[in-house]
Amino acid sequence: MSHEQAFPYTLDVQPCDRPAGHFRWTIREHGKLLQRSDRSHLTEEAALKNGRAELERVASAGRSR
Repeated sequence: MSHEQAFPYTLDVQPCDRPAGHFRWTIREHGKLLQRSDRSHLTEEAALKNGRAELERVASAGRSR
């Protein structure tokens, strides 16, 4: 399981129950769920890469507010 912080956001990657052996990510803002992956990823690294890209998009949108 991976956990990264980019205040006020956190990115967590966790294994899925279904399908077993796959991973999903979640992005939280101040601890509150903001977004989660809509699909599972084959590896933790793939989920982390996809989650980081989405976190960057979310963070840049937050900076432009």
